[in-house]
Amino acid sequence: MAQAVSVEIFIIGNEILNGEIQDTNTNWLCRELHGLGGLVVRSTVLRDELKVIAEELRGALARGTRVILTAGGLGPTADDLTLAAVAEGAGVPLRLNEQAREMIRASYDDLHARGILDVPGLNPAREKMAWLPESAVPLINPLGTAPGVLLQVGEATVVSLPGVPPELKGIFCTSLQPFLQETLQGGLSTLHSLTVACNDESLLEPVLSRVVPAHPAVYIKSLATRPGEMAELDIFLTAAGFDRAVVQALLDAAIKDLKAELDSLGISHRDKG
Repeated sequence: MAQAVSVEIFIIGNEILNGEIQDTNTNWLCRELHGLGGLVVRSTVLRDELKVIAEELRGALARGTRVILTAGGLGPTADDLTLAAVAEGAGVPLRLNEQAREMIRASYDDLHARGILDVPGLNPAREKMAWLPESAVPLINPLGTAPGVLLQVGEATVVSLPGVPPELKGIFCTSLQPFLQETLQGGLSTLHSLTVACNDESLLEPVLSRVVPAHPAVYIKSLATRPGEMAELDIFLTAAGFDRAVVQALLDAAIKDLKAELDSLGISHRDKG
């Protein structure tokens, strides 16, 4: 049997160590990673200090940890230092990432168009979130403005997520899933999303409670949209394996059953891809 992929978690934030808020991300991440086949070997809570975070990252890399997840410190304020610390710990410079910049601009424009924010577009503080470690890949954040970040460092991968729990879960369950499936379970993965005309996850529970057990090889997760959006949510389905045709067949079967269950309850839906 192949050895489980080692994972470390860095929870970053002075507010946690000061006792101002309770960390719930560690418990959630550990459950999800364990369910995907990862082996969480260490979890550490760190202050918002660049040198401290960078040194912890160097330690994890020296230990041979394959996946390092950071949570927190991706925002627009001066004390959000995680990406600068990751760059220092990995020995690479920060660069303005145009793809991330466009993601951030589009997100703020959308929030403005829906009357949630007064000012659209970018300013220096918002653009700060687009400065990523060189060669990093931005990850779409479906519930917030700061993209997640994926950086390959030798044999290891550093994944930086926002600390706000809904945003962390949103990235983890959507744009990060292909990486997690491929890395923790091996092979390749395929992701499909379905938008459902319902914004109450409790109403979908009977549907998912029937579909999920019937398709154990497919990761199925519902995700509510941001406050103020339309009355709908997304369901994401991810399948992994070593044969693309087999993976697609698993995914297609789960999608077919899910749609049939939704149709039986009169819940409309549409494919997103």
